[in-house]
Amino acid sequence: MRPAAHAAKPRAAEAARPASEGRTDMKGDTVIVFARAPRLGAVKRRLARGIGAMAALRFYRAQLAATLREARDPRWQLVLAATPDHARTRWPARAPRQLQGHGDLGARMLRALSRHRRAVLVGSDIPDLSRADLAAAFRALGRADAVFGPAEDGGYWLVGLGPRRPAHPFDGVRWSTRHALADTLANCRGRRVALLRTLRDVDTAEDLAALHGVRR
Repeated sequence: MRPAAHAAKPRAAEAARPASEGRTDMKGDTVIVFARAPRLGAVKRRLARGIGAMAALRFYRAQLAATLREARDPRWQLVLAATPDHARTRWPARAPRQLQGHGDLGARMLRALSRHRRAVLVGSDIPDLSRADLAAAFRALGRADAVFGPAEDGGYWLVGLGPRRPAHPFDGVRWSTRHALADTLANCRGRRVALLRTLRDVDTAEDLAALHGVRR
């Protein structure tokens, strides 16, 4: 099924050198993978409370590497948007790197997306993310101004913006709550919006257990 785009209620549809932080480039499509430096105790803290810090780090490194593999495709550019800005770490896969900079999640996401005319941003904790999902997002942006991949918890695993993007898509969003997607969609009123399939991200041990249960 092709993603539907409309302005009201959207329907569901189907380590390299850092780049300059202020640079605006890449005229074609760009996939941005948002990631935190993989260091013990600094990643997947909610997951670590259930399975331990070392196991959470192993999961994170493996999932980040898998995400970067899926995101690598000749149809678009790939960028790893990293935080903290000055972290010295060994990344699990090589990709052109940009710095997220300061601010809350919304400010950092908007900064990363604003560098590109048409871009899709994903996190690194969506095990079922596929290259086909990214291609579907860019197809949706051919008709819509914004595209989202809803998560089961009320957030979203993907956001993509085109040239006619909302001016302030992330203002007032209640991050890490079931309202995150709804708040962002409210900021997109008057714009054409498309939704992709719903996926589960992994934030807790319960999420991980549920994912393994589905895959058995």
